[in-house]
Amino acid sequence: MAKKRLIDLYPYKIVKDRPEFLLLKRAKGKIYQGQWRMIGGKVEPGETSWQAALRELSEETGLVPDKFWTIPSVNTFYEHKRDMVHHIPAFAAEIHSAKTPELDDEHTEFDWLALDEALSRINWPEQRRLMKLTNSIITENEILDDWIVSTS
Repeated sequence: MAKKRLIDLYPYKIVKDRPEFLLLKRAKGKIYQGQWRMIGGKVEPGETSWQAALRELSEETGLVPDKFWTIPSVNTFYEHKRDMVHHIPAFAAEIHSAKTPELDDEHTEFDWLALDEALSRINWPEQRRLMKLTNSIITENEILDDWIVSTS
C-alpha cells in the first residue's frame, strides 16, 4: 500500500499584535464532516510538501500568504486502518488582515479565532500542540529566516 503524503497548514492574521487562526468547518459528506479544522491535504505527485500547502490554501480559501514558513515540528500520528505512522510537515501562512476567505465546497464556514478559542474547536491533540507552538513562535517574534519559504 502506497504511503500517502500529507501536509498541515495554520493560516493566521495579526490583530492587535496577536495571531488569530483561521479555522474552517468541514461540509456534510466530506471527511471530518462538521469538525472545525485548520487546512490539511495530500501532496500530489511531483509536488513538494510546501507547494502542496500553498495549493491547498489557494484551493480551500482563495488566499495568498504575505509570509509563508515551515513550523519546526511535525504532526505525528498512527493510522490503525493502514497500520502506518504519519509524519506530516506543518506550515504557517500569515494572511493580510483585510483578506476574506472564499470557501470551496469542502467547507461551510470559517472563523478567525484567538488561540484559546481555536484550541477549543480543534479535536486532534497534535494539531492543538502545533497551533500552540505556532502561536508562541509568532508572539515571541522567533520566526527564523531559515524557516521562511520563498514562494517567488
